[in-house]
Amino acid sequence: MAGGKNLTPKPDDRSDNVEKLQSMIVHTIENMEEAEESLQFSSPEERAQIEAKNERRQESLESLRQEVRDEFNARHNQP
Repeated sequence: MAGGKNLTPKPDDRSDNVEKLQSMIVHTIENMEEAEESLQFSSPEERAQIEAKNERRQESLESLRQEVRDEFNARHNQP
């Protein structure tokens, strides 16, 4: 033990990963919607930044949705 800290890693608890990922998806969608609403008050430069960020968010959503499918399948196909 270094400095009195326990260096043992926590066990991998994936039991709530699907729920966490779904929460992240909802939060990302909410952020995208808020950003879209702010476009009407944005300068052309801000608009470009917001649109680029929302494109990245859309890509993240695709990845998160795939992770949900993977986690769901792993949860339901365990021996």
